Amino acid sequence: MTQQFSSLPTPTVAPASFSLPGTFPDPDTCWHAVQRRDRSYNGRFWFSVKTTGVYCLPSCAARPPLRRNVSFFASPEAAEAAGFRPCKRCKPRDWQVEAGLSKPVAKACALFQADTGDTPPSLAEVARKVGLSATALSKRFIAELGVSPRDWLVAKKRERFRKALRDGEKVSEAVYGAGYGSPSRVYESSDKVLGMTPATYAKGGAGAHIDYTTVDSDYGRVLVAATQKGVAAVFLGDSDRKLEQDLRHDFPAADITRNDAALEDRVTAVLSRLYGRKPSALDASDVPLDIIGTAFQWKVWKALTDIPAGETRTYGEIATTIGEPKAARAVGRACATNQAAGVIPCHRAVGANGGLTGYRWGVARKERLLAEERRRKST
Repeated sequence: MTQQFSSLPTPTVAPASFSLPGTFPDPDTCWHAVQRRDRSYNGRFWFSVKTTGVYCLPSCAARPPLRRNVSFFASPEAAEAAGFRPCKRCKPRDWQVEAGLSKPVAKACALFQADTGDTPPSLAEVARKVGLSATALSKRFIAELGVSPRDWLVAKKRERFRKALRDGEKVSEAVYGAGYGSPSRVYESSDKVLGMTPATYAKGGAGAHIDYTTVDSDYGRVLVAATQKGVAAVFLGDSDRKLEQDLRHDFPAADITRNDAALEDRVTAVLSRLYGRKPSALDASDVPLDIIGTAFQWKVWKALTDIPAGETRTYGEIATTIGEPKAARAVGRACATNQAAGVIPCHRAVGANGGLTGYRWGVARKERLLAEERRRKST
């Protein structure tokens, strides 16, 4: 199993649970989100309460209002134009719609990224500019992004370096353009930064090869993809064509080939997890993983495999389990970026009120997976 860094080019995954569609949800969807205090709807709408005269985020922890007293708005400005004032508890104006982050964290990220020098602005300096203490800003980063500001900066520097190489820049130019003080710093950690040497990565990930196959299952079509090291992706869906497109989108620089025969054992092992015939585990010998994740993501994924089949845990409960009780939202992001459906059972993670929140492969499929697990457990 390869943890945190992989031989593969970094996949470009859109976190399903926290995507922010441009369309305004219908009233029933909005009301259900308010009842569940669903954070994934923050920034998609705001709701007001006639009896209190305030408007809030969907995740507001205040006492639940009655439906007849609630109205929904597409922006804070619209709510204020209707005569409502912002809630002091959830601070509904303190939300960056485009980034899916609170305004202080979004502004801090922008300030950090604006300086690409080898020595970024200090945490205290940035915290002061966003109106928080350094400690408070660090806590917000961990809660919303799952990493500390320092780890976030390291990841962004690596991201700039990888992008420069993919765009065709010379290694020397990419090194300094990304903010590294010298080439030696990059070559000393190239396995961690790229999974290969900078020169090899610059050639589009030469040597990174993925075999894949698709099979039928009780939950629709299943795509299993693997490198020589292990399983790189398990996707669920209804169309082979769409699953194959998703694989190529997530791994644009890899050499991808269909190879049904080579993956028979891997498919058997994956289906055993989907059907609950074998327990989930990150270190299972028949399903070695070759996926990319931060240390925080791996902690979340490990916690998911510890949840018994047929049972669920809220994002907050998982956050507490891994020692980060205030990182429920970051746990949700880690679940949304899971590349190995079933093997890493992110379908067992639910919203604060037990609601089946967003699932990359469809909420209906998530509901069926859990129902089947419970049925098998009871027989």
